[in-house]
Amino acid sequence: MSAISIPRIVISGLRGGSGKTILSLCLIALWHKKGLKIIPFKKGPDYIDAGWLSKAAGTPCYNLDLFMMTPEQAFQSFISHTCNIQTFTSQRLIKEDENKLTPSPSSPPVKGGEIITVPSPLAGEGQGEGVFSGQIALIEGNRGLYDGVDHKGTYSTAELAKLLSAPVILIVDSTKATNTIAAMVLGCQKMDPDVLIGGIVLNQVATSRQESLIRKAINDTCKLPVLGAIPRLKSDPFPERHMGLTPFQEHLDIEKSISVVSEIGEKYLDMDGIWKVANEAIPLKVSSVRHLSLSRLSNNVIARSRATKQSHKGIESREIATSRIIGTRNDKKGIIRQSVRIGVIKDSAFQFYYPDNFEELEKRGAQLIEINALEENKLPEIDALYIGGGFPETNAVALAENISFKNSLRDAIEKGLPVYAECGGLMYLGESLVLNNKTYPMAGVLPVVFGLEKKPQAHGYTIIEVEKPNPYFLQNIVLKGHEFHYSRVLEINTPLTPLNRGEESPPLKKGDVGGFSEQTYMAFNVRRGKGIIEGKDGLCYKNVLATYTHLHAVGASEWADGLIRCAKKFKNQI
Repeated sequence: MSAISIPRIVISGLRGGSGKTILSLCLIALWHKKGLKIIPFKKGPDYIDAGWLSKAAGTPCYNLDLFMMTPEQAFQSFISHTCNIQTFTSQRLIKEDENKLTPSPSSPPVKGGEIITVPSPLAGEGQGEGVFSGQIALIEGNRGLYDGVDHKGTYSTAELAKLLSAPVILIVDSTKATNTIAAMVLGCQKMDPDVLIGGIVLNQVATSRQESLIRKAINDTCKLPVLGAIPRLKSDPFPERHMGLTPFQEHLDIEKSISVVSEIGEKYLDMDGIWKVANEAIPLKVSSVRHLSLSRLSNNVIARSRATKQSHKGIESREIATSRIIGTRNDKKGIIRQSVRIGVIKDSAFQFYYPDNFEELEKRGAQLIEINALEENKLPEIDALYIGGGFPETNAVALAENISFKNSLRDAIEKGLPVYAECGGLMYLGESLVLNNKTYPMAGVLPVVFGLEKKPQAHGYTIIEVEKPNPYFLQNIVLKGHEFHYSRVLEINTPLTPLNRGEESPPLKKGDVGGFSEQTYMAFNVRRGKGIIEGKDGLCYKNVLATYTHLHAVGASEWADGLIRCAKKFKNQI
């Protein structure tokens, strides 16, 4: 059993839109500027906020979600990604001068190569350990602290914070309120005493008098430090549109916006106080810190256990068992053998990908080839293709005009190229996209016409059952994912009509070397969510499977297994 000390904090709020992302970016940008190594995480199914966190930190931002993952999977994902950077020895990365952060008052001087532990006030006097080092994990929550899928707050940010034994910094919108802010904070403290609220940051502060009153109220009533007060900003460095923040890939001046939030952090946040809270997080115990690999998170191999529910008063650690599974490191030197080439369309139209999905493919031996559907003339030589979500609607003209690339894609599919597509990728494989009464021809692989609405057509978690044979998944398995889109089906051609009416579909017509089936059909039954049409999702043709549901490879290892299997089969046939 090993104890790992990882400085960490959770950024949460009382509701969505309270300022969590701005605060997270302030901290990450300033810490990055000071020379720290930041491991960012985003709670929940999110691509856009995670993209900004990744851009500011200079490292991938990983998603943690207790609906799409088991607690054990989420816990080991956190450990695995932090331990990729964590060296388990403190290094003198931070000097005590005016240009660098200083250790918290409770931290003794750090000597090279030596682990220095100190009592952790959040864990109870002398109960926990903290390590002063040049790295930190930041987890940005979603919605309000206790908001989940039901009235009990199931899968909430609070539950994730407890799982990781991570202190919470709560950012609170202070618009037109003073003492009531303290009442709301006190309610969060009383709601679940096992949630460690380490400090408060005020947002949208109007005057210095208002700030002073709120500070005194929180100090007297909640006994918590106010670790920052951000005023009403004259301009928003991160404008929004229909699906949230504008993705950083389409932002006009990324570096300027990150520089602005860094200045906000320097001016309005108690960085030393926040750093102190993060370093007081108690150590996490794992059964093994060697060979950490997310590929061992398969439901068939992960060692299941329950996180013990204890009060933070006197708790020593959070312990979850992990298994030692051999991944794809299959030679004597432990080097992953690259067996297949999988293309990934990654441009301004298709940008919604989880880093874990890429990593899980690579761990299984895939070499990932980045492709630009807006600029390239044809597909490169690949054994499979992955098209993620994004904004084909904002790039409809460029996608429609790149006829040579669409022809190349369509020809490859007819020859049996495995293609897995999600949301925006589904739309691109359709016949056309209708925007403002104008039709833009898409790839024309699937007999579907899509349109865009002003309101979300689906938004939330999904549960899908694989009910029909398909190239990627075994029948009858159940997968958890999510969907969020403004598009909808305007027209679907006759090959799918029997399925649309809920009638029994004819037996699948086996394809030739060109793929799994020449019939176009739906493979998924949607238990929760909306899907493509009438409770069905997973549109299949030959070796194509296109769906509105996004899957995360940590919680759905079958996805990576299926894509690799299809790629190998296709490679061996050509």
